[in-house]
Amino acid sequence: MVLRLRLYSALYPSWGPICLFPRSFASCSGNPASCCTMPQLGLLHGRAWAVLFGQLRRPPGAVCIRAVHSHSQVAEAALATQLKPHQEKSNFIIKTPKGTRDLSPEQMVVREKILDMVVSCFKRHGAKGLDTPAFELKEMLTEKYGEDSGLVYDLKDQGGELLSLRYDLTVPFARYLAMNKVKKMKRYHVGKVWRRESPTIAQGRYREFCQCDFDIAGQFDPMIPDAECLKIMCEILSGLQLGDFLIKVNDRRILDGIFAVCGVPESKFHAICSSVDKLDKMSWKDVRHEMVAKKGLAAEVADRIWDYVQCHGGVSLVKQMFQDPRLSQNKQALEGLGDLKLLFEYLTSFGIAEKISFDLSLARGLDYYTGVIYEAVLLQTPAHAEEEPLNVGSVAAGGRYDGLVGMFDPKGHNVPCVGLSIGVERIFSIVEQRMKTFGEKIRTTETQVFVATPQKNFLQERLKLTAELWDAGIKAELMYKNNPKLLTQLHYCENTGIPLVVIIGEQELKEGVIKLRSVANREEVAITRENLVAEIQKRLSES
Repeated sequence: MVLRLRLYSALYPSWGPICLFPRSFASCSGNPASCCTMPQLGLLHGRAWAVLFGQLRRPPGAVCIRAVHSHSQVAEAALATQLKPHQEKSNFIIKTPKGTRDLSPEQMVVREKILDMVVSCFKRHGAKGLDTPAFELKEMLTEKYGEDSGLVYDLKDQGGELLSLRYDLTVPFARYLAMNKVKKMKRYHVGKVWRRESPTIAQGRYREFCQCDFDIAGQFDPMIPDAECLKIMCEILSGLQLGDFLIKVNDRRILDGIFAVCGVPESKFHAICSSVDKLDKMSWKDVRHEMVAKKGLAAEVADRIWDYVQCHGGVSLVKQMFQDPRLSQNKQALEGLGDLKLLFEYLTSFGIAEKISFDLSLARGLDYYTGVIYEAVLLQTPAHAEEEPLNVGSVAAGGRYDGLVGMFDPKGHNVPCVGLSIGVERIFSIVEQRMKTFGEKIRTTETQVFVATPQKNFLQERLKLTAELWDAGIKAELMYKNNPKLLTQLHYCENTGIPLVVIIGEQELKEGVIKLRSVANREEVAITRENLVAEIQKRLSES
């Protein structure tokens, strides 16, 4: 067989020497250079190998007679193997997965500004940063999201663990508190989450999106942390200048009280709550049909629920509900109303009560909420007259979840928590539309100074000067060419918005000066090398 391999090697020199067992024979050096065909043959398709070894099994005489034909078969099989991936590739469409998107440099600038404003507000209120894995054990996320549990992305079994991508940042935070036995914490978290819902790109609804969360964990006097969360929402939405907004508040205990006094079986509370949560997207007729036809609620019970959930107002509605003959008999509802009355007092002290509406239709479908819930919506009037109103739904939401940590604790010890989440993607959609409307130009870099030269063979001097600026903490660039044209360098600065240019040439080098040019007015001044950094820093501080 070795003889036949040598024969094939002689017949087909393009294959090189054939070695089946490179480290088994003394005749083989084991050097890849001398045994280079093994990898080549290894890449052949099974059909090509079958043809080759079919020939090796033949009698010696037959090998020579059929050599040309067999070579053709091997080459044909190898060619078919090489072409197959290309044929498949021709049908391949390059795209992002459904419900996801890339962000361009311009979009990243806007996104970072939004995130910076949000995070700075969180820090202003004393929050610490926290991060958790992008995926959790599947059992950590099950039975936490009610009907939305079907939207959780499950991963394939990896190393014996069933995993899921995180659906939100709240449940991982509760897991962190229980796992580390933390009883008190004020934290913020910025990170991506994933949901298998139907994306609506125009409204900023994606399958992969960023959340910015702020939460207060710990046992405190009622409604003080809750009021601060609402104050934070007002500060962020006002600071982003998105237009007028309203924050709806309710309490899950009040909702449960309404369901109880209207005749909803306790086993259906969560299911009916999920239906009520759709009132901002569906008409009452459709929600009622879902309650009655799909969830088996009696029609008269649904109608009694409607009498309540269509009510909204301020603190006066809270007082009115205290007087309601049915609701005032429910202990849970009275506890919720008492907390809301106290909450409005604190909101008045914070100066934001006029931005808050007590809305009995607000439900927040997630199962883990136990007390006050809230949701911020933009009113249809845009911030600028030229803008078209964009319906993106809620832009921030949150609430109290006093029982979630106890679900993870082996002994069931609870840590009361309240928090909020800012809908970055929806806010970003509004800002994007505004940018298109006004044709705003965005700088994608923060470069402050460009190092240029009008002459050839000055790369070394430019490199030295650029290093000086970097070492002084100045954001600087230079062109990656040995001999760039000065006009090209200046045009680059104008196109990218770089405010200052330092120019070095033979004359400047002889005189020990550098020309400092303002891109805006094209004025140039000569400055000594030792004073250059100080002059640049002065101009940047004044701009």
